[in-house]
Amino acid sequence: MLLLAGIAGDAAGQDTYHFNFPEQRTTAVRQPAELRQFPLPPSGRPPTVAHPLSDRTPQRRLSLDEAIRTALENDRVIRILAGETAVNSGKTIYDVAIANTVVDQQTARFNPFITVNNNWDQLKLPSAIPDPGDPSNTLINGFRTDQHRLDVAVTKDNPLGGQFAVGANSIRQMFAPGISPLNPQTTSSASIGYTQPLLQGFGRPVNLAPIVLARIDAERSFFQLKDATQQQVRGVIEAYWNLVAARIDVWATEQQLKQADFAYSFADRRFRLGIRNASDRAQARTSLANFRANLIAARNSVLQREAALRNILGLPPWDEAQVVVTTEPAVDRLEPDWDLIVELAAQQRPDLIELKLILEADEQQLIIANNTARPRLDATGLYRWNGLEGETPAGNFINTAAGQFPDWTLGVNFSVPLGLRRERAQLRQRELILARDRANLNQGLHAASHNLATTLRSLDQAYEQYLAFREAREAAAENLRIQEGIFRGQFDASFNFLNVLISITDWGNAVRNEAFSLTQYNTLLAELELQTGTILESHGIWFYEERYGSIGPLGRLHPPIGYPERNGPLPNIDSYPSGDRPAEEFFDLKTPVVVPKVDRETLPAPRRGR
Repeated sequence: MLLLAGIAGDAAGQDTYHFNFPEQRTTAVRQPAELRQFPLPPSGRPPTVAHPLSDRTPQRRLSLDEAIRTALENDRVIRILAGETAVNSGKTIYDVAIANTVVDQQTARFNPFITVNNNWDQLKLPSAIPDPGDPSNTLINGFRTDQHRLDVAVTKDNPLGGQFAVGANSIRQMFAPGISPLNPQTTSSASIGYTQPLLQGFGRPVNLAPIVLARIDAERSFFQLKDATQQQVRGVIEAYWNLVAARIDVWATEQQLKQADFAYSFADRRFRLGIRNASDRAQARTSLANFRANLIAARNSVLQREAALRNILGLPPWDEAQVVVTTEPAVDRLEPDWDLIVELAAQQRPDLIELKLILEADEQQLIIANNTARPRLDATGLYRWNGLEGETPAGNFINTAAGQFPDWTLGVNFSVPLGLRRERAQLRQRELILARDRANLNQGLHAASHNLATTLRSLDQAYEQYLAFREAREAAAENLRIQEGIFRGQFDASFNFLNVLISITDWGNAVRNEAFSLTQYNTLLAELELQTGTILESHGIWFYEERYGSIGPLGRLHPPIGYPERNGPLPNIDSYPSGDRPAEEFFDLKTPVVVPKVDRETLPAPRRGR
């Protein structure tokens, strides 16, 4: 604590930035208020179980297709569902455009490169000379040379690894004092040369490999974005159906609470009249308290599920309008063709495509490593024309004829580290990485097949459970009606009050289980599309590149050129029917027993003789 206090104190007493660049003996830390401020997005106070929504709260009806569109429109950063919240996937719609700029950076190595050096020099060099009047003495004299140097060179690499070079230079000199053969004089030359690697650096594959790698990285970035977007769409669908199931849970718990409240009031009245003992009333009171607690948890779950949906859609925590989902769940059984979905997964899944692209990148890296493990053997050639011109002491101008003094050079240059230990170790490393990534691809294909099988089994399980829970709901409703009828008409001590409480619990559980299994079935339909890599295409979602103007090869004096800025999705087509009522009403939310208001004056009197 003392160290932290000392650092803060030193930082507070200094300027934020030191422009005289002193030795850094302390850590300069600015206070949070001194930093640039970025406020949180505006939002109203979200509802809670202690501060619930009122009946006059506005409603925002939301179909599942509209929910998906809203999420895609607000997905600068891709969000995915994680339980009761949405988290950052780590991918943004700008990643692909950023990766794509590397392609131009790598292609630039084949652009011509021009160099111009233009210099004016004045040279005064002292020199020792014998004294003409005294041979034993030495004089220091100096000569002044004024010169202008101009060098121009253009080089260009080609995909075979060779380099063309064209250059010209000129040096104009004036000497003083004294008499020179030519004063001023100009020497000049023009040359053309070519260097071609014969071993290391030779061939199109190795010289184009960096460009191919950049393109593969751009493709990988695209499929990573697509994978994250698929996870987002699947998360929107799951959050949507979770909200439906949570609202049905609230309704079922409310009905259980009403039944339990009536049962407790009835048992309490009979206890007061001496018809039943205290255990019946205690059981009823315990169940009533538990149902109240369950209702609080269920209502909070609705708020949390709506918040998760808002989060993944990019909406604020609260905007004064309650989200009411209107798309009803699908009830038709899907019988997917196993061979078809396996083929689709192998071809369309972005994660498998990324593994394939990694293999392609490994192959390019292997080409580079194999090239590096070769000796350097370069053939070179140069042809140069030399010239000289100037003014003689007599004032005459002379110069050499064109092509009079040429020279040329042909050569073969060889160099190699003895043993090539590092380079060959890098080659072995790349071979092993290729084998490893090939094994990872095989494992990815293996895992995808098992994931498909798991999803298919879960899909059939959810649908079969939906049918079973629907039947269980009907049976539980009938049992509840029977038990409540017995409860209302039975006055002797032989009646088991626990049967009424169990029937209330069974009926509520059957209702919520039916809803959960059907919403889970609809979520698994999206999961199956995700596992096959077709969830975006199934919802009519296709990517396109948005453009923005930026600097191009001709520089800032030229109008901006349109480049990819981001890969944003277009609005998707409707895939789900949208109803005009809340989606939870699909489950026929009718109570199996009409619970009357408890009026203690109308409860039956005790029987005689009891």
